[in-house]
Amino acid sequence: MFRIPKIAYIATVVLLLTGCAAKSSNDLVLVTHDSIVISKSLIASFEKSSGLKLTIVKAGDAGALTNKLVLTKGDPIADALYGIDNTFIGKAEDNGILAKSTVTAIDYADICFNYDKAWFEAHAIATPKTWLELTQPRYKNLTVIENPTTSSTGLGFLAATVARFGEGKWQTFWSALKANGVKVDAGWEDAYYTDFSGSAGKGDYPIVLSYSSSPADEANTAAILDGCFRQTEYAATLTGSKNPTGAAKLIEWLGSLEFQNSMPASMYVYPINKKAAIPESWATKAPEATSSLGENLKISQRREAWLKQWGNLFG
Repeated sequence: MFRIPKIAYIATVVLLLTGCAAKSSNDLVLVTHDSIVISKSLIASFEKSSGLKLTIVKAGDAGALTNKLVLTKGDPIADALYGIDNTFIGKAEDNGILAKSTVTAIDYADICFNYDKAWFEAHAIATPKTWLELTQPRYKNLTVIENPTTSSTGLGFLAATVARFGEGKWQTFWSALKANGVKVDAGWEDAYYTDFSGSAGKGDYPIVLSYSSSPADEANTAAILDGCFRQTEYAATLTGSKNPTGAAKLIEWLGSLEFQNSMPASMYVYPINKKAAIPESWATKAPEATSSLGENLKISQRREAWLKQWGNLFG
């Protein structure tokens, strides 16, 4: 799940998650995460060019989205999906909810820690240079993260710690992080917009697990760019879709320059299409990570074991 302005208008129609896939050949239902931002004008443009009527269903963070699609795979709640990332795509594929050969990368972003520069200046505390420092006493009770069992952001960071320390050793870091007072929220929006002091929510925690591109929205924040997790989001047709032809048109449109050019400003992510325009300010306000960890691990094979072990520590 990615970053959106709290005041952004989300042009969506939210339906109950019960058997709401397309009812006619002109109806198309897209299920996605809570942070989706597609303007009215873009939706109108797609509907005009495709001849389809698009309905958008929001279903939580990427983890919650995946779980709901697995539970409803016998009676799909949509025709297409957008927003499952590389931490959960394996679970979706293993459970057969994605139509073969339809999975398409749409965007990417780097999961990194952000910090509130003004808070650290006011308290005369040095800002952390790497996330390895977050277990130090001076950062006690200052960090909020997302739960890896429900959040793709949290799971991405968990994978990064496994890559950094190795199997059987990453638990030591997490135990130290817990002992140092880390707060765990269910999803990114709660962590960033409620608990993070550097956002509009003015929360109590000056360090938050977020994205390198989040500072583009907040002038007084910065990101730790070393040791991030490169997150890629996908779109696909759902198995059992009542309108697979329409779903294919939508997926193609999501990869078009018309939609891709809108993504940096609306969702603070990097478009997968290299021809898409990136704001010049992103070179300094939303830079890509200097190094990344974990995205090359066999996440789908190890995810459940990691989450069980993490749950034993934080349960």
